[in-house]
Order: sequence, then C-alpha cells, then structure tokens
Amino acid sequence: MRATLSALGLGTTLRRMAGLRLGLFHQYPPRPLSISTIAQSGDDRNLPQISLVTPSFNQARFVSMTIESVLSQNYPALQYILQDAVSSDGSQAILENYLGRGVDIIVEADKGQTNALNRGFARSCGEIMAYLNSDDMLLPGTLHLVGRYFRDNPSVEVIYGNRLIVDELGNEIGRWILPGHDEEVLRFIDYVPQETMFWRRNLWDRAGAGFDEHFHFAMDWDLILRFMRAGAVFNHVPGLFGLFRVHGDQKSQKEFRQRGAREMAELRHSHADGRMNTTQRIMCHIAYLLKHKRADDAYRSLYGRMDRT
Repeated sequence: MRATLSALGLGTTLRRMAGLRLGLFHQYPPRPLSISTIAQSGDDRNLPQISLVTPSFNQARFVSMTIESVLSQNYPALQYILQDAVSSDGSQAILENYLGRGVDIIVEADKGQTNALNRGFARSCGEIMAYLNSDDMLLPGTLHLVGRYFRDNPSVEVIYGNRLIVDELGNEIGRWILPGHDEEVLRFIDYVPQETMFWRRNLWDRAGAGFDEHFHFAMDWDLILRFMRAGAVFNHVPGLFGLFRVHGDQKSQKEFRQRGAREMAELRHSHADGRMNTTQRIMCHIAYLLKHKRADDAYRSLYGRMDRT
C-alpha cells in the first residue's frame, strides 16, 4: 500500500502539508551549500582502518567529485576501493588520474551494483566498512568523526548520520535531519541515508559477509535488517555526514516503480509483518515523523537559518 501511495504522489503531498522533510528530495529551490564541513579538532590517535567502496558505472559527470570528497578527508587509515564496471562514457580516463593517489581502482565486468559492492568488499580489510555511490559525496571531516566514534564507543556496531541533498549542479535542495534510532520503524520503512552509514567488520561477518544479490534496489535496507537480526547495536549520530545527489539518471528514481517498490514490499513482509497491526504501524510512523520535525526545527534554530521554500 505504501509503495502505491508513493507512486501516486500522495505520500509526498501529505508530508509537504505537514511540514515534514524526511523522505522528500526536492524541498526548496536550489541554493548554494550552506554547510560544507563537520570537521572538528580531536584526538586522532589509534583510529581504526576504514574500508570504503565506491561502485561506479558510467558516472563520468560526478565520479571525480565523489573521489575528491573521500581523498580530501586526509584520513590516516583509509582503504578506498573504486569498483568500475567497464564504463564506456569516459569514466576510465578520469579514473586514470587517480592511479597511485590512494585509490585502488578495479575495472572489471560485474553483474550489477550489488555484485560490484561484494567484489569491492571482498578486497577490503578495514575494521570499519562503508560504501559511497559514485554520484554522492562525503562532507569534510566525516571520516575522522566516524573513526573517533567507533574507537571511543566499542559497543556500537553501526552508525549513521544526516544528509544534505544536492542537485546535478551541486546546489542544496534539501536535508534529512533524523531523530534518534528507532528499530521498529526501520523494520517497515528505511530512513537511513545510505551514504552516511558505517559498520564494523565483525558485524558484517556475523550477518553473512555480503550483500544479497537478489536485491538490486533495496540491498542496503536488506543489509540493515540482517544487521538487526544479528543483534547489532545501532546509533544515529546527529551530524551531517554526506551529500546525496538527485539527478535524472540515478537508479533510485529510475527503478523505483519497476523494481524498488517490489523489493521493499518483500523486505517489509519478511521483517515487519505480524509485529504490529496497521493502526499501530501508522501511529509508530507518525510518532517517528514528529520526532524528525522537532529535530529538524532544532537544527534550523541552531544554525540560525530561515528556509527559503
């Protein structure tokens, strides 16, 4: 039902009427990025190694910005793997500029994004893991914040933050400010911004050590749900970690109606059915969205910004 409502645009209309931003991509007219860094000084001793994988195919317009957003972090214990599926749009010429610059560039045919991720992570060895799509970016300071957090909080196994949304030109068009982690909501709808999520390798191993290649759209949500099933300790860290780029060619827009809605319905059926009735689920969702609105309002107040919507 939710997928059908979203496809009809009713979900978007209701969110806008209620003043909710979470779940919306085009929130206000394009404007220059108002926040570009979360960098903070701190103790950088004994930071864990982070393995970051970028799957890429025909993203010549954006892949250089993605790579630069990672390398410019200057994180001292980074393993960065870029898995390119033999792009034919000029991407390979761009990637050649990064040979010997701290990026392991692998060019080989694959069976799609999920398979590319598994190929990349099979080459990784870091204690902390994450992936960043080749049209998204990290905000400066993200990796240091993540590394310090995992070092200082050994019981936490997964963290994720907030996202800024940008258009094809890099102008800000929205933001997702999430409330605290809510496992029940996450069983029937995925609000975790993928580009902001990092996890420990020992959890990855416990949960099967790979993405399920049955999924081509919702593989990150499937991984989250398997992490939950494995007893993972999650935490939402209230910082802006990443930039999610909205453009006409991205998979999340092009494939939602054909494949994405079906995959999400399958996961919802497997992990949420029987835990709540329809009324309880609606009330749980409303409560979460109201917490989001309070968090979003607090964020706006903290930074003294008036939205130009």
